[in-house]
Amino acid sequence: MTVLPPFPGRELAAKGAETMSRVLDQARSLAEVASRQAESFRPKPPATPALLPFLGRSPLSLMQDAMDYAVDATQRSILFWDTMRRAGNAFVEHEKEGCPPVLVFEWDMLVDGRSLPRPCNYALVRIRPPAGFPATDAKIRPFVIIDPRAGHGAGIGGFKSDSQVGVALRRGHPVYFVIFFRDPEPGQTILDITAAERVFLRKVHELHPQAPKPVVIGNCQGGWAVMMLGASDPELMGPLVLNGAPLSYWAGEKGRNPMRYTGGLAGGSWPAALLADLGNGRFDGANLVLNFEALSPANTWFKKYWSLYEHADTEPERFLEFERWWGGYFLMNRDEIRWIVENLFIGDRFARGEISAGPSSNGATFNMRAIRSPIIVFASAGDNITPPGQALRWIADVYRDEKEIRRLGQTIVYLVHDDIGHLGIFVSGKVANKEHTEIANTLEMIEAVAPGLYEMRITDTEGSGVNTGYQVELVSRTIADIRTLSGEAENEAFPAVAKIAAANQTIYDLAVGPAIRQMTTEASAELRRKMHPLRLRRTLVSDLNPFMAPFAAAAERVKQNRAPAGADNPFVAAERAMAERVEAGFDAWRDLRDAWTEAAFHAVYGGLAAMGVTDGTPEEEAAETADALADAPEVQAALSNVAEGGYAEAVIRMMILLARARGGVRRSRLARSQAVLTGEAPFAEMTSAARQALIREQTLIVELAAEQALAALPTLLPSAAERRRALDTVEGVAGPEEELGEPALAMLGQLRTVLGVTR
Repeated sequence: MTVLPPFPGRELAAKGAETMSRVLDQARSLAEVASRQAESFRPKPPATPALLPFLGRSPLSLMQDAMDYAVDATQRSILFWDTMRRAGNAFVEHEKEGCPPVLVFEWDMLVDGRSLPRPCNYALVRIRPPAGFPATDAKIRPFVIIDPRAGHGAGIGGFKSDSQVGVALRRGHPVYFVIFFRDPEPGQTILDITAAERVFLRKVHELHPQAPKPVVIGNCQGGWAVMMLGASDPELMGPLVLNGAPLSYWAGEKGRNPMRYTGGLAGGSWPAALLADLGNGRFDGANLVLNFEALSPANTWFKKYWSLYEHADTEPERFLEFERWWGGYFLMNRDEIRWIVENLFIGDRFARGEISAGPSSNGATFNMRAIRSPIIVFASAGDNITPPGQALRWIADVYRDEKEIRRLGQTIVYLVHDDIGHLGIFVSGKVANKEHTEIANTLEMIEAVAPGLYEMRITDTEGSGVNTGYQVELVSRTIADIRTLSGEAENEAFPAVAKIAAANQTIYDLAVGPAIRQMTTEASAELRRKMHPLRLRRTLVSDLNPFMAPFAAAAERVKQNRAPAGADNPFVAAERAMAERVEAGFDAWRDLRDAWTEAAFHAVYGGLAAMGVTDGTPEEEAAETADALADAPEVQAALSNVAEGGYAEAVIRMMILLARARGGVRRSRLARSQAVLTGEAPFAEMTSAARQALIREQTLIVELAAEQALAALPTLLPSAAERRRALDTVEGVAGPEEELGEPALAMLGQLRTVLGVTR
């Protein structure tokens, strides 16, 4: 029988159909972008008419109002420029001192990373509790806070009393802070920093041998540093807290989150390499800050200065406090910034397990699935630097579904604020006193909750048994919920960016970089840094500028003779109306710019993807299948123990069955569960690791064989007395039946029936 060769036209037709499908997909994506952006251009309600406050005023009254306003406006202008002068002086002084951490707390240096075998510009310090704070207890869980090195200096997590540091100190926890210095060590890499942070954590363990493993908090960029630590050395870590941490940079909503498109429109990582070469091998962090400021031009160029001018009597100290941190610019080595851009901003490689753990790792990568400590993720819908998608999408990239999270014995809790901005996550006193305080309160009990994916809800109603003024509840969630929150993450335009960026970087490395490095000197690099617009706009208003000198004395005279205009002064109202119009103008320009940026990104890279530049999506590189997981040795070992054990196994299993039926758990129940697991026999005699292992094993059993797990309870509790005691314990943790809900009540009824115990 003769076999005919395949018809070439059929293969070409298939490829053509595939290309057409991609073109249509990208066309639909671009249409959706245009639709979402159109919504942001809907006409906004007009501001208050500027002339309205003048109506009904007599000419004589208006003349008096005008004179009062002229005096007030002049005095506020003097106070404003004096504050700008003080900010400029503070910047100059901060630079001369080498940009030390802006921590408001005193601290002691414990480990200086510059002296390690693999030196880096990081260090571990211990925070001293200030007067009025309780003494720290070496036997309770330490807190370790890692601040972001994303252009600014260290200390934002503790630059005022109501902060992450303050929350932990008020509870008596030992607090350690990972700081960094302005200049990187020659040749240091991101992997050197990870190695140093492992040394820091071992030092904390050494200082607190009787305490539970430390809580490690990562702010923004510090969040992925924490996750790299957890993935590379899980045994060092207690619970991990990620605040505004961008772990999935491609994720976001169409019509929002324009910053994720910047790298693509710039052509990839080569601009960062160029700036580092112009800096004689060091990248100026002021360039990153400039990008952050560009996200909100109204605030950057007008609103924050207008607010200082409008409230010139009360705003200066807050303005100066924040400017001290915002105006401190740090440097990175060329390899550091290139690693960050290529692996995170452009490649989005962390969540997909593609970042190499280093030459000594035998080809291993950082795998988030290796983390076994509970993870708490704090994000905000008002954050335009790390929107919820970038903070949360990694969960859906790493785990196939919520069942897999439970089977792996992992606990992930996320909390999404409604409107706080990126910096507010770290610096807002209200956030510190609510969200960070409640996270700290819940951390003590988080290890008592069954593994799974939860949303933390904080309400203002005082919860029973916990005197905090807030009620905290952990509600079971699914990976589908994460996908809904995170928005777009699988569009083929993003993988196309990664491929084009790699090509552009190769061209730069071969044809441009060597010439730039030959022409650059340290003197030219330092001159460029000093002439950077963010530095220049501060030095020009300092005392280095002789024209600013008169404002100091003038401000003192103004304070002695201050005459603010009345609140009902029509010129003040007109001034405010004009400010609203200026801000609205900046916002309109921002919206137009963002719309153009997003449309251009999808048109260019979507078109490239449609032509086959990229093959497939990150979804095709998902984690191992559920079938493979079911064959894992620990899973098989757990299933073989369905009918093995005694009182402890039975109580934990019943608690998990109830929690699974309930779909969530309040902190008051967690507190009762924690009290049982740490204060009653036989749990009190167990180590924390043993209790965690028991909870993980019973979670696996319930997840994979719920019916058998329920049926085996009488075997675990052979005597009537043990059954009665176990059920009483579980009912005590569950609380009043009227608060349980129908599914939990039904499960409680099943437990009573199986055990043959009546109320």
